[in-house]
Amino acid sequence: MKIKEANFVKSSSKYSDCPPENIPEYAFIGRSNVGKSSLINMITGRKDLAKTSSKPGKTQLINHFLINDHWYLVDLPGYGWAKVGKDKRATFGAMIQDYILNRRNLLNLFVLIDSRIDAQPIDLEFIQWLGVEEIPFSLAFTKSDKVGNSKIKNQIQKYLNNLKSTWDELPPAFITSATTKKGGADILSYIDEINKFAKDKK
Repeated sequence: MKIKEANFVKSSSKYSDCPPENIPEYAFIGRSNVGKSSLINMITGRKDLAKTSSKPGKTQLINHFLINDHWYLVDLPGYGWAKVGKDKRATFGAMIQDYILNRRNLLNLFVLIDSRIDAQPIDLEFIQWLGVEEIPFSLAFTKSDKVGNSKIKNQIQKYLNNLKSTWDELPPAFITSATTKKGGADILSYIDEINKFAKDKK
C-alpha cells in the first residue's frame, strides 16, 4: 500500500464524538514517549501529521486522520507516566478504555513497545486486558535503530518469551524505526491485508 493522502479529520475528547464508524480504523497506542507520533509520521510519509514533542503526554485527545479516503489512522493518548495531574491521567484511562471497547470499526490496535528496554508491567497489563476483552491487536517495537541489531533481537525475543508464559498464540509483531523507516511498509501491508479481508466479508 502506498499512502497518497493523509488528512487530519478531528480530535475528540470521547469516543462518542469520533467520526462515523463507516470505514475501517487502525489505532496506535503506547506508553508516553515510546515514539508513537514519530512512527505515525514515518508510516504516512508526513513530517508533522502527528505532533511530536520531547515532553511525554503530548497527545491528549483521540486524533483521527483519513488515509487515502479509505481508512482512519487514529493517534490515541499514551498510557502510563506523563506530566499531567492524576485527574487528567484518570480521564485518559477512561477515554482510551471507552474508545477501545466501543469503537465498532476498530479493526486493529497497534501497541507500541520500546524495543530497547525490558517488558514493563504497565505494557503487560494493558496487553493482558486486550486479550481478555478480545480486542484485535499487534505489537510494534519502536526505536530499533538506537542499539545494535543483535541486542534488539535478543530484547524482542525475551519480550515475546515473556508473553508466551500466558498466551497460547502471540499477536503479530513488527520491528520499527522512525529514523530508518524500518517496519513502515510491513505495517501498511498488514493493514492492507485486513482491509481486503474485511471487504471480502461484506
